[in-house]
Amino acid sequence: MNLTDDMVRYADTHLDELKQLIRDLCAIPAPSHREEQRAAFCKAWFEQNGFRNVVIDEALNVIAPLGVTEDGPVTAFTAHTDTVFPDLEPMPFREEDGKYFCPGVCDDTANLAVLMVTARYFLERGIRPKTGMLFVANSCEEGLGNLKGIRQLEKSYRGRLREHISYDGGALNGVVTRAVGSHRYRVTVRTEGGHSFAKFGNRNAIFYLSSIITSIYAIKVPQVANSRTTYNVGVISGGTSVNTIAQEATMLCEYRSDNRECLARMQHAFESIFAAYRAMGIDLEVELVGDRPCAGTLDPARMDDLIGRVDAAIREVVGAEPMHRSSSTDCNIPLSCGIPSTCIGVVAASGCHTREEWIDLSSLPAGMRLSLAVLGDYFEA
Repeated sequence: MNLTDDMVRYADTHLDELKQLIRDLCAIPAPSHREEQRAAFCKAWFEQNGFRNVVIDEALNVIAPLGVTEDGPVTAFTAHTDTVFPDLEPMPFREEDGKYFCPGVCDDTANLAVLMVTARYFLERGIRPKTGMLFVANSCEEGLGNLKGIRQLEKSYRGRLREHISYDGGALNGVVTRAVGSHRYRVTVRTEGGHSFAKFGNRNAIFYLSSIITSIYAIKVPQVANSRTTYNVGVISGGTSVNTIAQEATMLCEYRSDNRECLARMQHAFESIFAAYRAMGIDLEVELVGDRPCAGTLDPARMDDLIGRVDAAIREVVGAEPMHRSSSTDCNIPLSCGIPSTCIGVVAASGCHTREEWIDLSSLPAGMRLSLAVLGDYFEA
């Protein structure tokens, strides 16, 4: 189904409603694992707008089904409710120069709002879906949320999920075609420590943690054609005072790659470093706190077909050439299971993962039209 005149009118008519929905969602804090309030709001919204059998599952996913049978195939459209920010109070919001400014407004609040409003179009028009449809406001996409929401969704519909499209990101022509996998660790060093003068010479946990970090930054990342591999130490903490030899120091670190072989080689490199320091008698605790898989074995024809349909919608609606890229998104889970999946943005934005994050309000009409065009492929003409 191509973009119709009726879809365009719907997008234009409901623009103010979409803006208000974005404002309403921005006012509800939703750090990963703490999305209860947003989930309750989204469930109530779907129900008030005519969706039946809306549920909040054990992972705090809000699932609004349409045309779903007991054991029939389903297609999932998802956008995550959680934000990368830990705040439990409403975050500052302002409108200025044709933009909404608010932490999380793009990633992923506005994308979620577009999905909700455009999903309703097909319900209101009574258009029959080709397969069962799941419109999902999912949890725990960010950081140490570790894709908990989509993991649960895949588990609940295992063997039935045919395709998956995620709304995420701040570019109307962006298309995620490859999954960036990652492993994330919390690493803690413990030593005897002591008074900085009286016990000078005792081992210092900060020193050994710093040495481990230096070893990590000496790793030569694997080079494989058409892939990229990275590593990072993102958080460090430890010590007691300026005159105390640190007894404990901790870091959060990760490596990423969009290639399974490279991810495995980085795992070997990190584990070799950890083993070397243990062999030196260092008390080292390593906890895997995040595990995001790369893509598994996919049917190339089915994946190409999905990407082709999304690309065609972008060219038609946005008038720009699709920009394919690798990223870590909710798509990692279905892709790892061999399920065709992609991620698109339905808003133009900048500053994601910063407190200066903003969306361009003038992009919302095109974003709604793009969503309607992509969704339309899954409904009878």
